[in-house]
Amino acid sequence: MAEFECRLKKYRQMKDLTQEQLAEKVGVRRETIMRLEKAQYNPSLKLAIDISRVVEAPIEELFIF
Repeated sequence: MAEFECRLKKYRQMKDLTQEQLAEKVGVRRETIMRLEKAQYNPSLKLAIDISRVVEAPIEELFIF
């Protein structure tokens, strides 16, 4: 299985958002954002799109498989 790399933390911090703030904006729990940032969770396509819109970065830059 391919490795999963998540650059979400970098882009979230560039937008000056906490995990809690990002979670609220995309409709998930803070723990989901935490697990994504640790590459312990693969996002659904909808969640990936929602996150990419909030942090204004392409999905391909945030989530690398």
